[in-house]
Amino acid sequence: MDPRVLEEMLPYFIEKFGNAASRTHTFGWEAEEAVDMAREHVAELIGANAKEIVFTSGATEAINLALKGVYESLAGKGNHIVTVQTEHKAVLDTCKHLEKMGAEITYLPVDSNGLISIQDLEKAITGKTILIAVMYANNETGVIQPVKEISAIAKQHGTLFFSDATQAVGKIPVDVYAEGIDLMCFSAHKLYGPKGVGALFVKKNSSTAITAQMDGGGHERNMRSGTLNVPGIVGFGKACALCNEQMEFELKILKVLRNRLEHALYQINDSVINGIAVPRLPHCTNVTFHDLDGDRLILEAGNRIAFSRSSACTSATMEPSHVLKAMGIAAETINNSFRFSLGRFTTEEEVDRAIQTLSEIIDKQQSERNYGHHQSI
Repeated sequence: MDPRVLEEMLPYFIEKFGNAASRTHTFGWEAEEAVDMAREHVAELIGANAKEIVFTSGATEAINLALKGVYESLAGKGNHIVTVQTEHKAVLDTCKHLEKMGAEITYLPVDSNGLISIQDLEKAITGKTILIAVMYANNETGVIQPVKEISAIAKQHGTLFFSDATQAVGKIPVDVYAEGIDLMCFSAHKLYGPKGVGALFVKKNSSTAITAQMDGGGHERNMRSGTLNVPGIVGFGKACALCNEQMEFELKILKVLRNRLEHALYQINDSVINGIAVPRLPHCTNVTFHDLDGDRLILEAGNRIAFSRSSACTSATMEPSHVLKAMGIAAETINNSFRFSLGRFTTEEEVDRAIQTLSEIIDKQQSERNYGHHQSI
């Protein structure tokens, strides 16, 4: 978290502890004013109106609200949702739940770069399609989907378009109106804010298509009941304001650092950068190493570098990445594929230290393998 975000939040834990829904005294008014200001900052970052922001506990809850809320609200119109095989588990698992409730879900394939086919999308739409759910940018590879083309197709067929933009917002410019997005989720902790707070953008004319999934009190314009997390929301707002100021500058720096890392890793191992041929986010990379013991690399480097095989939400299951699998990468190769993420506080020295650490471990593994090969001969 950015220290400036924490500084903004601290008073709302002790001195300004009012409930934003308490409208009969100054403590409540003060909290409500802080939430309103944060809502403005969050909306401004994505080109929305403050009244179109619904605060949640994070992107996962926002996804559940969007998908289940639309399915329930538009049940009379249809029961078909189109999504993608490489979506975050929060989307895929919610879709699996909806299938049990009677939904028909089409899971679009992707090509070797992780992109959907616009033609496949058009073919998948039926008279019962009520929602297209395609993430803005992938959380494992950083690959950016053709959002404007997708939204144009959704509009043409009178279908709502939801996008999980959790990985993209705050890292690259995202404008919900310019890009034709009806519903979009994102999370504070992905843009240097606190964990446990997120938002769902609900375009004004789409609000009638959402049925609340949490009842009690009618908070957030009857879309998400529950006492608001005022300190978290204040932090979210500050984080968005900072991203608005610094994003253009940070984007360039992150791309330079990311490219430095990728170039060095390629030199070490003649590695493959997954998704390199298409537009990607500037701050992350997914690298496949050849002839390597992936488990050993994690064990030997994990105490010095924070990196992973897939997303943090799926790494606990120890299953091969469903994203790379959908891209046609073989299971044994997926085991040697890793995600590296950089951010606002990453330095050139840290990138070089990571390169050196990985280089030493990979060289050692390859030397041992070559020695073992010569011994067997």
